[in-house]
Amino acid sequence: MSKINQTVTIVTGASSGIGEAIARELANAGGKVMLAARREDRLKELATELGDGVAYHATDVTDVDQTRALVQATIAKFGQVDVFINNAGVMPVSPLIDLKLDDWNTAIDVNIRGVLHGIAAVLPHLMERGSGHVINIGSVASLHVFPNFGVYCGTKFAVKAISEALRKETLGKVRVTTIYPGAVESELITASNDQQTGEQVEESFSFISPTAISRAVLYAIEQPDDVSVNEIVVRPSDQEL
Repeated sequence: MSKINQTVTIVTGASSGIGEAIARELANAGGKVMLAARREDRLKELATELGDGVAYHATDVTDVDQTRALVQATIAKFGQVDVFINNAGVMPVSPLIDLKLDDWNTAIDVNIRGVLHGIAAVLPHLMERGSGHVINIGSVASLHVFPNFGVYCGTKFAVKAISEALRKETLGKVRVTTIYPGAVESELITASNDQQTGEQVEESFSFISPTAISRAVLYAIEQPDDVSVNEIVVRPSDQEL
């Protein structure tokens, strides 16, 4: 029996893009999945499509109480949480000189505080059990700084640092994986309110399917308990950085 059959996973940002692909991958492999995002109608539709073993809980990860409620709902439904995937994210992009402070604060709230809220909500449960897995979805922007992406890169550099601290603080108990996607088909760029930068990005890269990331997630989860895959970079074969 595949290890995934015995695994309960929470996926934030599961209503579209990488999060949806991860949910599909895990559900199709036989895992139990709790979908989380703000768009409840989309979560309901996806849970119905994926069938038994998949549930949903509308969650805004910028609210720590909602994130804790997500974990408690998962335990009530499935008995435990084995894997928490911090995938929810936003990517407002623009030159710093444009001073889009509202965008900056949104990126910080979702991409940094959201990850910390996920960790705060699930870590006591995992540490009490003495096992578990936290997977944080970073970005190649965690590794390189791109013009007009300064704030987004800053938030993703923070994800890398938080992940490494969590790994060192929970050695032997909680596995920690950070996945760094390159250019992936998603709503992130199209949601940017800086049209010029968004268009430049779309013209500069080829984009791979979100399933490339979901397969990396499945790979990390399915390793034996004494094996921790800490970092995976997945990018288009023609993407330089």
